[in-house]
Amino acid sequence: MQRIFCLVSLLSLVSLILSRPNAEPTEDKQALLHLVEKLAPLRPLNWNQTSSPCTSWTGVTCNSDHSRVIAIHLPGFGFHGTIPPNTLSRVTCLQTLSLRSNSITGPLPSDFSNLSNLSFLYLQFNNFSGSLPDFSAFRNLSVLDLSNNCFTGTIPLSLSHLTHLTAINLANNSFSGQIPLSLHRFPNWAFVGNNVSLQTISHSKSAKHGETALFWVVVAAAPVALAAFVAFILVCWSRKKKGDSFARKLQKGDMSPEKVVSRDLDANNKIFFFEGCSYAFDLEDLLRASAEVLGKGTFGAAYKAALEDATTVVVKRLKEVGVGKRDFEQHMEVVGNLKHENVVQLKGYYYSKDEKLMVYDYYTQGSLSALLHGLYLNFAFLHFQVNVHAHLCRIFRFLGA
Repeated sequence: MQRIFCLVSLLSLVSLILSRPNAEPTEDKQALLHLVEKLAPLRPLNWNQTSSPCTSWTGVTCNSDHSRVIAIHLPGFGFHGTIPPNTLSRVTCLQTLSLRSNSITGPLPSDFSNLSNLSFLYLQFNNFSGSLPDFSAFRNLSVLDLSNNCFTGTIPLSLSHLTHLTAINLANNSFSGQIPLSLHRFPNWAFVGNNVSLQTISHSKSAKHGETALFWVVVAAAPVALAAFVAFILVCWSRKKKGDSFARKLQKGDMSPEKVVSRDLDANNKIFFFEGCSYAFDLEDLLRASAEVLGKGTFGAAYKAALEDATTVVVKRLKEVGVGKRDFEQHMEVVGNLKHENVVQLKGYYYSKDEKLMVYDYYTQGSLSALLHGLYLNFAFLHFQVNVHAHLCRIFRFLGA
């Protein structure tokens, strides 16, 4: 009786899954097609009417039921011109928007306030101009990067009211006036390259008292500076002995590119993706991701990397692979062309003098070891284990062919 009940429950679940309609964000799709029609990129973009944004479009992420677009991630695609109105603003469930490192000009569209669900906005390294809009509508905004543009005017006071804001970068624009007092919690480099000053609170202190205080500050800072210099020398010496800082940063989830990537890395930080791959991130995005170690092998360690646009991939960091760029690329082409239903396909790779990375899709079904050995011993698992072994035999025959 119990077996019959389990069988009926299983069949009901399968029928529910199979009967679920293939939802598609029709309104979001039309809005994005209108966007690239008016703001065409220089790099090829596989957006069209016949394909689904949630499963095929480069740089687009949808929610779990594929009913709305929640993230757009298109760095360095060569967009030129202004963002036309009534395009992006129609994608109202958008949570992450990254259009950095393009050549977009003009002000932010006036209807941008419709994107009230935005949490992450990355528009750095473009040619945006004009004054910033009122940010009161962006109540969920936590990260804002508008650096290296041509924005003018004052820094809006509405930014002070964003309670979820944890990171901001407005550097290298043409802002003027004062930085709102509540934004003083952010580092000074977030505002450099502008004609702005901190809002100060006046203190009734005499000039003589100020000079005395400055003298004692200098006296107190001298030994601290000396100690910092000695520590810097020791750090430089230790880094020569330890060449695995990248792996340690990955294990901790702290992947700041300024601290991890060496000077010998390629200037463009581009990851090569094979044809048909929908990923659109680069090395900087990868190094910003939170990461955890999945396992270690003969040729290096594998990491699960969760990017800021909610994309999750597996990164294999190759160790002690002393080959030139051309040989490495040839080997990657061979591996990338391996196509088998039971072999995880290589999606992309990165090569530099110091780092060699391989990018794969992330699968949530667990490790091969768990599938082979399992946690529970019952008839259903034994049947499943036989299937796994059968698939492995086909894989070995495929790889040995």
